[in-house]
Amino acid sequence: MTPSRRLVDIGRDQGAPRRRPPCGARRLAALLALEPDLAVVAEVERGDEVLAAARSSRPDVAVLDIDMPGLDGLAAAAALREAVPDIATLVLTGHGKPGHLRRALTAGVRGFLLKTAPPDELAAGIRKVAAGERVLDPNLALTAWDLADNPLTPRETDVLRLAAEGAEAPEIAGRLHLSAGTVRNYLTAAVTKLNARNRTDAARIAREAGWL
Repeated sequence: MTPSRRLVDIGRDQGAPRRRPPCGARRLAALLALEPDLAVVAEVERGDEVLAAARSSRPDVAVLDIDMPGLDGLAAAAALREAVPDIATLVLTGHGKPGHLRRALTAGVRGFLLKTAPPDELAAGIRKVAAGERVLDPNLALTAWDLADNPLTPRETDVLRLAAEGAEAPEIAGRLHLSAGTVRNYLTAAVTKLNARNRTDAARIAREAGWL
């Protein structure tokens, strides 16, 4: 059987040397390489490197860690869907936040599994995603019922995410092509909707819910 092509993208590992894939990703790539019908064609350590790697290696499936620096796995999946929709995505997460699952569905992710899934389960999930099926850890599916819908609009979410990263209103305005006053209005709306004390508290609430 001719091996299917695979793109393995690397999650955050603060202890790993710069430009070197983290240990968890190397272990994952090694395990997948043992599968006769799977081949790892690219590895990256940052989410903002995923799109370029996918365009050059053209995998069938991109396996993304949700906690990648630069761009998280869900945002990277959304970028792949926009630019190269023929590449399927499977996201690995270490936590089952309902908001993350909903973001994954919105981003067109076909697979959503826990990082602790056994290797054979992960390999089976990749095969199903490559075949056009959807794969979802049942425990993650159950958590989707435990949270109300995200009250934030997409723009409020974008603004709050950048604020959570430490960006001030003028910088956010420049990056999102908005006025500083509009950015402040979005932040005020987010604080109000989340019943937060301030923007820092709003970001904490949204992050814990999986909305950022």
